[in-house]
Amino acid sequence: MSTIASLYAEATGWIFEHALQPLLYALELMDWAEDAYAWLDFALFGLFGIAVAWAVCRPLEAWRPVESVSQHGAVRTDMLYTFLNRLGVLPLLAFVFLASVQAAWEGWLTEAGLLPPTLEELAPLLRDHPVLAFAAYVVVLDFGEYWRHRAQHAFRWWWALHAIHHAQRQMTFWTDDRNHVLDDIIAAVWFGGIALLIGVPPGQFPAVVLILRLAESLSHANVRLDYGRLGERLLVSPRFHRLHHAPLSAGAHGRNYAVLLPIWDWIFGTGDFRRGVFPPTGAPEEPEALASGGWLRQQAIGLRRMVGAIGGR
Repeated sequence: MSTIASLYAEATGWIFEHALQPLLYALELMDWAEDAYAWLDFALFGLFGIAVAWAVCRPLEAWRPVESVSQHGAVRTDMLYTFLNRLGVLPLLAFVFLASVQAAWEGWLTEAGLLPPTLEELAPLLRDHPVLAFAAYVVVLDFGEYWRHRAQHAFRWWWALHAIHHAQRQMTFWTDDRNHVLDDIIAAVWFGGIALLIGVPPGQFPAVVLILRLAESLSHANVRLDYGRLGERLLVSPRFHRLHHAPLSAGAHGRNYAVLLPIWDWIFGTGDFRRGVFPPTGAPEEPEALASGGWLRQQAIGLRRMVGAIGGR
């Protein structure tokens, strides 16, 4: 992992030195060089994540699609969501904010003579078994994502934002990033906060993100695929998550909330493990623009509906 990280850092440095830095110099914007390098780092990682998701999911969608793609405009909107989410400034802002929080948190604990209560502090065995520690980080973060997902459906103001994701009737692996910007901000702070709390090492954090995002992209793929009677209880499949996107699962009546491990739905009674079922997707009770409108219109409607929900309308 350290070798991969080193190669990635070298590639990022080379691109910055030979492409971005000369442009900043020509535009007399060198004061922004540090911020530009951080953005480039996130953007390249985002591009890598998109490429991995495409390489895994696109052949599957071509192999056994659940349905033919008839609403190409809706898919293009989802693609815009994906590129804005993974190449934009949101990850950078979340990183800067959470890094500041982490520094303050650790400083306060140090002054109090305490060690940060990381996962390795609670389970010292993990210190000598990095692979086991990595798996533990993934499991804990996935558990946190399960409860965040349930909260998105449980609170009316949060559902007003999350409904943008569920309104898609032409679901593909691009649908994973179809979210309101405010929803993305909450998700970034939630996920990053848990990662900091349990002490995920900075070198392993990108790999954790990559695994969970690939799992989410695959679960949204337009492919007729399940993992069998046993596998369906071990990993979230496209069939398992498609049931979550069925109209009957909208709002507070949702099922199959898990991102990676269906065991959470199994334990807490929210799982639907029917096999061979690939229903249509969408949220017909929501405004049509959330399904067929453009990015900006969907963002505006989501914000207006959230304000209305908070105000009791």
